[in-house]
Amino acid sequence: MNENVRIITDSGCDISPEMEQKYSDLLVIMPFELVIDGKTYIDRKEFTNDEFFKILKEHAEIPKHSQITAIRFEEKYRELYAEGVREIIVDVINAAGSQTYASAVMAKEAVAEELKDLVIHTVDSQNYTIGYGYPITEACRKLKDGQSVDSVVAYLEDWARHIEAYIVGFDLRHMKKSGRITAAASFLGELMGLKPIISLYAEKTEVVKKARGEKAALDAITEQIASRIIPETPWTMITTTRPELDKELIEKLTKRLGYGPAMVVPCGAVVSCNAGPEFIGVLIRGPERA
Repeated sequence: MNENVRIITDSGCDISPEMEQKYSDLLVIMPFELVIDGKTYIDRKEFTNDEFFKILKEHAEIPKHSQITAIRFEEKYRELYAEGVREIIVDVINAAGSQTYASAVMAKEAVAEELKDLVIHTVDSQNYTIGYGYPITEACRKLKDGQSVDSVVAYLEDWARHIEAYIVGFDLRHMKKSGRITAAASFLGELMGLKPIISLYAEKTEVVKKARGEKAALDAITEQIASRIIPETPWTMITTTRPELDKELIEKLTKRLGYGPAMVVPCGAVVSCNAGPEFIGVLIRGPERA
């Protein structure tokens, strides 16, 4: 492994603390800051996922997260350069939903003249949570196995062109209030007991299926995943506060696809701010986008 290489991402990736520790010599996770009732907290540092779900359920005000600024990226680039790093891969949260990717690019341009021998590759993940967290852990593994930086960047860019996220929302009040998931904001079926299956990738969010009741929603998302996933490619899942439904969906998908999830993690604060504490997400490799 080239010791002069690092991968930078943000705390929206939802990579587990155990996986972060495993790749601590390669991986840098820059935390978002969240504002709750006027007080600022550091993501992944000052509360657990369960504590944050409790906050979401108990507070009427929706927590907000700030972008990671170009100044913070520039400081991190300079810090790593001073440690001897000469090549950095930056893969961060969907540029369509955050200015964080733009900040990373601006910082790259700001240090280019001074740090001429620092090579920075910037990747727009085009998705959220382990939609980019999972391939980043695989990228770390590939680097440790001796693969080149260029091949790893190509791998991450390929994931970005394929990644699709599907969420089944059990309670849309938070999503509608946040206004960040436009498909939820336009959904009118709750009074009839309908649960939407919402797809998210790049700039798109849309309701792709509707089901009456929770059990039917699990069947619907299972069929949606089966119709979209590239056969035998990894799938991952994020959970919130419905463990019995998490277990049932894992069983359904494992039976339908013929293999289990590559990763299952609790949804972190960045996505939960906008999606709330009552949903399950499944992230897959679908058909390639231009």
